[in-house]
Amino acid sequence: MPRAGDIREFRLEDAGVALSLLNLGCITRGWWVPLGGASVPVVLGFDDPAEYLQNPTYMGVIAGRVANRIAGAGFVLDGKQHRLTANEGVNQLHGGAGGLHSRIWQAETEGARAVRLTYHSPDGEEGYPGRASFEVTVRLSGSRVTYDMRARVDRPTPINLAQHSYYSLGMPQTSRDARFTCPADRVTPVDSALIPTGDIAPVMGTRHDFRAGAVLAEADPDGMGTDLNLVMPEGRDPAHPVAELLAPNGLRLRMWSDQPGLQVYTGHGLPNLRGAHPGQRIAPWAGIALEPQAFPNAVNCPSFPSIIVTPDQPYRQKLTVEIMEILQ
Repeated sequence: MPRAGDIREFRLEDAGVALSLLNLGCITRGWWVPLGGASVPVVLGFDDPAEYLQNPTYMGVIAGRVANRIAGAGFVLDGKQHRLTANEGVNQLHGGAGGLHSRIWQAETEGARAVRLTYHSPDGEEGYPGRASFEVTVRLSGSRVTYDMRARVDRPTPINLAQHSYYSLGMPQTSRDARFTCPADRVTPVDSALIPTGDIAPVMGTRHDFRAGAVLAEADPDGMGTDLNLVMPEGRDPAHPVAELLAPNGLRLRMWSDQPGLQVYTGHGLPNLRGAHPGQRIAPWAGIALEPQAFPNAVNCPSFPSIIVTPDQPYRQKLTVEIMEILQ
């Protein structure tokens, strides 16, 4: 298991924006942007990198090999049953307790504004078949951060990565005050364990319809929160954002992704944790996780797009997030 002495931090800066990355779990530890002449934190994080050795909420990690939930911690591939390690009851969440989020990655800078991180996962790690070599390059360019995620495998195996920052946008109290916009026209409904049923349902007429934008508190007056995969419309223009958050303080997040889904977790179940960056808190509703990815439990839902990666069809995901102050 990793120790505090194994953790290395990399700090990138450009145009008044700063980004802190860790080799543990490929974690985005912090992101600070200018707001009203000050520098404010816009993602939840621990001030002490060693605190990430215990990171029950997956703050800032790259989740995998398969992000999100797999029912029964298992799947069948080419007629063979594969048993995974279960870490959420009988199910697996975010690749298991020993998933990518808990591993020490090799890391090196690429110039002054990028870090390349790599991790080689052995055959059978957390139950997954085959060897997988992961590479994530994180690049800062002004107000934008890009995550270029790749994986090569030696045999067919499922892969679905997700960048798992909680976006607080400098809001001191609650993220429910933010206005959220997303072009998704469908969702993948879930059961009581938050496992997709295999169905795909329209958002029209539900509280999950954010196509025209809505303040989260107004869309969810009962405070139930959202932890659900939103489905991107077919044939969408990749130049258009898959998500936008606008905070009352004037900070705006826009996100671009090539993935078919966006897991939205409003942070309503976050615990109260000490050790946050100065000027922020870790508590229920303190941040929103926006996680572009393939559909959860796709390995057990034949109607969902496949997440099986092969030696001749490697994995790639590109995610770009922009956070900046705009005029009100």
